[in-house]
Amino acid sequence: MTDTITAAHDVTDLGLATEGIRRIEWAEREMPVLRLIRERFEREQPLAGIRIGACLHVTTETANLMRTLKAGGAEVFLAASNPLSTKDDVAAALVAEYGIATYARRGEDRDTYYAHLNAIADTRPQITMDDGCDLVSLLHSERPDQVKEVLAGTEETTTGVIRLKAMAADNALGFPVVAVNEAQTKHLFDNRYGTGQSTIDGILRATNILLAGRNVVVAGYGWVGKGIASRMDGMGAHVAVIEVDPIRALEALMDGFRVMTVAEAAPWGQLFVTATGNVNVFRREHFAVMREGAVMANSGHFDAELDLKALREMAEGHVRDARENVQEFDIGGRKINLIAEGRLVNLGAAEGHPAAVMDMSFANQALSAEYVVQHHAELTPQVYVVPEAIDAEVARLKLAALGITLDEMTAEQKAYVSSWQHGT
Repeated sequence: MTDTITAAHDVTDLGLATEGIRRIEWAEREMPVLRLIRERFEREQPLAGIRIGACLHVTTETANLMRTLKAGGAEVFLAASNPLSTKDDVAAALVAEYGIATYARRGEDRDTYYAHLNAIADTRPQITMDDGCDLVSLLHSERPDQVKEVLAGTEETTTGVIRLKAMAADNALGFPVVAVNEAQTKHLFDNRYGTGQSTIDGILRATNILLAGRNVVVAGYGWVGKGIASRMDGMGAHVAVIEVDPIRALEALMDGFRVMTVAEAAPWGQLFVTATGNVNVFRREHFAVMREGAVMANSGHFDAELDLKALREMAEGHVRDARENVQEFDIGGRKINLIAEGRLVNLGAAEGHPAAVMDMSFANQALSAEYVVQHHAELTPQVYVVPEAIDAEVARLKLAALGITLDEMTAEQKAYVSSWQHGT
């Protein structure tokens, strides 16, 4: 660690930095794409002089993204995007070892959370990097004078993209934002494989329940829901899916899952996992008919997917910690269990996505930051998909790092697929 701490910070304990360094280095071994980008950034300095304000989950993988941005010449400032997702040892290491200004404490209350966001805003960032749109929302709602100083932003997750598209539709978005979540090398892998595995990891760490033979309800069949459902099925669970989109519901049915309404699923399920990006999926009337010992977890970005206000009212104060990261709500003698306070279960009760998956997601973040620095003058205030060239480059680098070589089309094959004259 460095002898003198110069980076601004508000973290739980700088003494945890040594452990944080070890874990950041372990994650780096599984992130070869980001490492290759960092090596190029060190040589080329594409982000030189740029202030980047980031609101992301403070994990080992995020630490390696911050190191990459700093290597590219950026001045980086980081706050947590969720009160329970911060790893305190990582936050300490970012400050003490890597000299990155970090504002994050696991379990921070709402006031501290927004104080940290405001600390990032105080740096007057030129690029925003969000996971959930909270930083962008803060700038637009409370600091409109700063919006014009922002060249562009990037957004990591589905919930944030939904909010940004709503802002754009209302002509309220003041600068262009690249939706990293929409990159194929992000949502096809991070959302499906990463969340699928890490959600189960969080549930099992918190509860140690057996999934085989258990009735599991997955609310939402987007990429996150698909990943969760497939992995629950692989663990031997009986899986039902709740959907409002008829095409996704049909897909879930043809993937071998039962499709139910919320009302049908509430008394049937034993484990409930939300992944919709919406609000109050499970409500008072559903809690009233859930089985004794039912377990609820959320894999959406915000804890609003469960009507926790109603759950607390129904328990009338009869709430206790049944296990670490598990709250037990006693509703007239019938107990319902909630993991990680209804916040992101994979980060609140585990370590989040495997580093090998976040390697692709954060490679997209780093390359998208480089892209908007180079092209912001050509962009208008709207939500953009990650350029196809960046998406393809991330996939190419990942395959190369895994030692996989692809075939190329022959000249004949290229001519065939580009011609309309060939037929039966």
